[in-house]
Amino acid sequence: MPHSDYQYTKLRWLLTVAGLLLYVVDIWTDIVLALKYFQEKQFVWTVLTLVFVLTGQLVTQAFSYAWYCDDMNDVLINPSGITISGMSKCKLTVIHLFGMGIFTRYYHLLKKGFKAVWTTTNSYAVEDERNVHHSLFCLATDLSMVRLFEAFLESVPQLLLQLYIVLGHQKCSIMQYLSTTFSFFNIAWALVDYRRCLRRSLPHIREMPSGLPTVIYLVYKLCTITSHIVSYSLLLILSTYSTIALTIIWILGTTWAHLLKTNFCSSKSLELLYQAVAGVILTFTFFNVKGQDTKVAMIVYYIFHSLINIVAPLLLALLKPELQTVTFLLTVSGLILGGSVLGLVSLVLYYLFLHPRGRWREADEVDGMAMETGTTRRIGNFLQP
Repeated sequence: MPHSDYQYTKLRWLLTVAGLLLYVVDIWTDIVLALKYFQEKQFVWTVLTLVFVLTGQLVTQAFSYAWYCDDMNDVLINPSGITISGMSKCKLTVIHLFGMGIFTRYYHLLKKGFKAVWTTTNSYAVEDERNVHHSLFCLATDLSMVRLFEAFLESVPQLLLQLYIVLGHQKCSIMQYLSTTFSFFNIAWALVDYRRCLRRSLPHIREMPSGLPTVIYLVYKLCTITSHIVSYSLLLILSTYSTIALTIIWILGTTWAHLLKTNFCSSKSLELLYQAVAGVILTFTFFNVKGQDTKVAMIVYYIFHSLINIVAPLLLALLKPELQTVTFLLTVSGLILGGSVLGLVSLVLYYLFLHPRGRWREADEVDGMAMETGTTRRIGNFLQP
């Protein structure tokens, strides 16, 4: 494998710092917005804004803690079985109870990455260097998986809520715009970072090429997700009882993940939580839940996706005459339909011409990756793009 293909570079390290800053700013804008709603005595919006923040935090802390425990008990990763990354189980518990799990993962990745790419030069043999950089990509992938959960449990619902408030109640403020903007960027970051780290951390899978393939994939995901969020917000404007329909869609996604018998987690209770989170993600975009051939499932999903995007603006025009201004209808309809078309075209282009198919190479004994660890099993069983 060429040197640059397995190396965790300085650019990747700097992008990790950028991802940390984006994560902090996204959470901060949401909390400030919740305080603003509280001052305005909009208590329902205050509670919902904070609930999405807390839900994302609680679920990601639970998975982060469980993964640390799995790695601690893995003799291939941690022969001593006493501490992991210098942390005992008691210390891990305290860290995650205080909501610092993601920051701890960022700290260890940045610390080890800094040592590998900024302070060490030519001190490793080729195979040792490959193992060091592969371990960094595994750490980055664990972090990207946690960030993906956080994006769909906090940023996506937050974006839906703020669009509903702006479109349905004409309540606009700078903090709302900042919250929606950073939620959008956080979603985009989580999608691309997860995809690139996932493919890079599995030695038998081709890495996602940078440049045009990454751009097309990002356009596909962002356009389909954004158009769907706007459609859902229109349905909520029509009636808050639309939340029942959203709940049914979530149940269907969760049930599908359950019927596929996913084996991502080491405990049954955590597996059920994982399937519930997968259901949330499937409410907004398609992911391959079990790494299988899902061409038919994807086609059915996006047919249903397109029907919702067509029906939502039509129902708004028919059932909410007070909102039938030309500017409003043209704007939301253009955003939904234009986003859907652009997203689906990008999807077809990506999977027909740009998808990195095939194997990169087979792992061998020299690479030190032939034996499956808990980390590589977890990565391999996670949601596949």
